[in-house]
Amino acid sequence: MIIFSYFPEARFVRIPHLSILFAVLLIGVPARAARARSTPIDYGAGLSVRVPVNEQELLQAVEDVADDGIIQGTKEYNKDEYVSGAETADHTPAFDKWTGPGRVFYKVRKNAIDPRNFKDTNDAGTLAVRYVIQHVDDKSTILKIDAVFLDDLHLRIHASNGSVEAAEYKDIEGHLASMQLKRQEAVADSERKQQQLAAQELKSRQKQQQLEAKLAQAPDESLQQYVQKLRREAERVVGKAGASLRAAPFHSALSQKTLPAGTQVVILVSTAYWYGVETEDGQHGWVHRGELELLP
Repeated sequence: MIIFSYFPEARFVRIPHLSILFAVLLIGVPARAARARSTPIDYGAGLSVRVPVNEQELLQAVEDVADDGIIQGTKEYNKDEYVSGAETADHTPAFDKWTGPGRVFYKVRKNAIDPRNFKDTNDAGTLAVRYVIQHVDDKSTILKIDAVFLDDLHLRIHASNGSVEAAEYKDIEGHLASMQLKRQEAVADSERKQQQLAAQELKSRQKQQQLEAKLAQAPDESLQQYVQKLRREAERVVGKAGASLRAAPFHSALSQKTLPAGTQVVILVSTAYWYGVETEDGQHGWVHRGELELLP
């Protein structure tokens, strides 16, 4: 392409296509950046959301977040990812007294310095978050969150750009998810216990059936006689010299206690020289076979 210009003593100038394209791009960039910077930020809109949980669950999650001492979605200068040292409060001058429906909670951080994501803040003052919980029905609840900064110098309210409200709600969602997981674990644990009870009941029923089968094989032996027989096989009594209840099946093992003569024990494990037993008070240990006798 050739571009002609007429000026006194002008000359013909040849400009490559690429140079013209580059010039156009340079002219367009500042225009787009200016349009992006002109997009308004919605300060003070707060957050209002219908949460699909009942009021009691949401109350618990909000109370947990209000008590955690942290205000999310803001920071002082650039040193942290959040503002710590906040406290719960019944009221704060940063907000007008709440007269609407529902329950209200406040989290307040005094002496905050230049908190981010609030409009025109470069002073020290009070950061405050307000949570309002409003009942809808058994399966849903409305949650309103607002955050403001009250500077100490001019006592002016500086609205949030929504970052604090969004971050605090995300934290509340995390608590709700944790609560739901705990409920699921409790249900699973209850089911496991029910299965264990069912298994124990089945085992007990099988033992009863085995007992009835053995009695059927020996019709001349009464149930009481059979039970007495089983008892003699599973129980022993400490002899006249007494016995030592040891921690392991060795003479050198620690003696846990001395069992006086006549003490009855239940045999749990049987080896060539030792019995693993349980005493009447539920203590477990080992007793040498020679120290025990059959029931009279």
